[in-house]
Amino acid sequence: MYIRQISVFLENTTGSLHSMTRLLGEHGVDLIALSIADSDSFGVLRCVAHSGELDRAMEALREAGYTARVSDVICACVPDQPGGLSRVLGLLDQGGISIEYIYSFVRNTGVDALLIFKLDDPEKGAMLFAENGIRMLSQEQVDSL
Repeated sequence: MYIRQISVFLENTTGSLHSMTRLLGEHGVDLIALSIADSDSFGVLRCVAHSGELDRAMEALREAGYTARVSDVICACVPDQPGGLSRVLGLLDQGGISIEYIYSFVRNTGVDALLIFKLDDPEKGAMLFAENGIRMLSQEQVDSL
C-alpha cells in the first residue's frame, strides 16, 4: 500500500521555495505534506499532493525547468502517544529494514500521527506493518483527508 510523492531539487537561495510553491498554487496543486532537506547549495523538497493533481504538478514543474520525480512511499498511522513512534521504529529495526527518510504531516485524523516512510525494502516494510497492526493509508485515503 503506497502513496505517490513528488521530489523536487531546489537551489538553496532566497525565494526558491516561494517560487516553486507559488507555481504549484497557480496550477491548482494543494500540498498536503511537505519536507525539505538541504545542503549548502541545494535542497530536496518532498511533498504529497492529491492524486488528481499529481500529473498537473509534474507538468508545471518540468515546464518551469525543475528537476522532479515521483516515487512510492508508505503512509503509516502511528499511535500519537509516548513510545508510539519508538515501537514502529523498533519493528523496522528488528526486521532489518533501513529508513531512508521519514517525515510527518497533520490532518484531522483523531488518535494517530501520520508518517511518511521511505524504506530500503518497502514491500518487506509494508508486510511488517500489516503483520503488527500498523495501519497504512492508501492514496485514496490520503486524498480524502
